[in-house]
Amino acid sequence: MKAFLLAAGLGTRLKPLTDRVPKCLLPIRDTPLLGIWLDLCRQHGITEVLVNAHSHAGMVKEYVANSKAGLSIRVSEEETLLGSAGTLRANYEWVASEREFFVLYGDVLTNVDLTELLEFHRERDVAATIGLYEVTNPSQCGIVTVDQDGMVRDFVEKPAKPASNLAFTGVLIASPAIFESIPQQAPADIGFDVLPKLIGRMAAYKITDFLVDIGTAEKYERVQTTWPGLRQVGAR
Repeated sequence: MKAFLLAAGLGTRLKPLTDRVPKCLLPIRDTPLLGIWLDLCRQHGITEVLVNAHSHAGMVKEYVANSKAGLSIRVSEEETLLGSAGTLRANYEWVASEREFFVLYGDVLTNVDLTELLEFHRERDVAATIGLYEVTNPSQCGIVTVDQDGMVRDFVEKPAKPASNLAFTGVLIASPAIFESIPQQAPADIGFDVLPKLIGRMAAYKITDFLVDIGTAEKYERVQTTWPGLRQVGAR
């Protein structure tokens, strides 16, 4: 099983913390966020990970080279940011023959059960399944409307008038069919450019596990005391 781990963000809102350290290597207590993601991937049977990097890419490469996560990890350095969807398209051949693959946003801190998400996805004949969670600031997120069958019927990135409070978590699983909806030009964004095109072919999976998008210094400081850590697989 393969996973894209998107970690090339500049971390502008986390400055000055990200002046000398990439966002993905900021420590949660004593473990870099990237290390937590790699451990979570290994727990749930993911064996190959592609990490994209831009800001402080050399530090990311060094961390991966010294990783003891037990995974096959490649770093795709982007001299010019391709955007989340652009990274997928640039590495199409890596997943072209896969039944499905994960796409994980590296600035999210979570202990989500990826195995359960995979099982949920496989029960449905869809191009993608996206993880959702309830938010208090829907106008700042990618907001989703879901029908009674659990299918996504609308997706709007940062809507002025949100139709719900269910937001995209930055956790999704997709089949190669998703590439039909990725534009050729770069940069291209999953939320703005891809997910709206998958309406009717995309399922919704509500995440109730710990999940925080570490986009601000305030959130980063808060998770230092609220992060419960990774669970043992199968534990609830």
